[in-house]
Amino acid sequence: MLSQAAEGVLVHQSELLENNAVVVQGREGVLLVDPGLTDDELTCLANDLRELGQPVAAGFATHPDWDHALWHAEFGDAPRYGTARCAADLRDLLAKPDWKTLIAEGLPPEIADDVPLDLFGRITGLPAGTAYVPWDGPRARIIEHPAHSPGHAALLIEERGVLVAGDMLSDVLVPMFDTAADPIEDYLAGLRALEAVADDVEVLIPGHGSVGADQISRRIDLDRAYVHALRDGREPDDPRIGPSAKPGWEWVRDLHQGQAQRLARISGG
Repeated sequence: MLSQAAEGVLVHQSELLENNAVVVQGREGVLLVDPGLTDDELTCLANDLRELGQPVAAGFATHPDWDHALWHAEFGDAPRYGTARCAADLRDLLAKPDWKTLIAEGLPPEIADDVPLDLFGRITGLPAGTAYVPWDGPRARIIEHPAHSPGHAALLIEERGVLVAGDMLSDVLVPMFDTAADPIEDYLAGLRALEAVADDVEVLIPGHGSVGADQISRRIDLDRAYVHALRDGREPDDPRIGPSAKPGWEWVRDLHQGQAQRLARISGG
């Protein structure tokens, strides 16, 4: 199930939402980013790592959405990191007595009974301003920004020219906004943060969708055009919500319409 995205960087993609779990190989183990989604898929990933002879040395959650903060007992008890804001958001959720019910209500019905939640969200927040993931492997630079969700961060695997983008720069999902006071500007700020490292990126791994070689500038432009259209009250000319949308992803059109309506209400349009 693992495919190579770049030297020493492997991807395991989930079947339903095309979530990309990222494996960065180090000296004594791997950095595991955003593993998901079902128990069978996580077990498969653990078996693949076992066959490689590399245990999990550290984990990282790019942001606190349910499908990016999962874990499995077979990965072991390696430290799991995220930004301070990401960890705080998850800590607040886990403090609620009905947190499992709250998450279960938002799971896709096709896999609702197959997503393991026992180890969900146990993230150690890194101090604000931490530049790199603390692990003994290729340097993974943390690029924190305000787009999409609290404490969202991309990882730039500097030695490999790989950007692990979290829930941005997808070829199947349009930009999705947080409930912040100014979600449009927050998203544009996030795109600027990713654009600032674009010259160092050869391979882009989004949270959902296909891995792209030499595509980061094109995908940044596509996401920015979508955000500008919603900011200006226009219908985006975007292949992810038009007739050329990938088969099985036609529902993204409904997602787009819902958030376009919400943003129009926020702006008073």
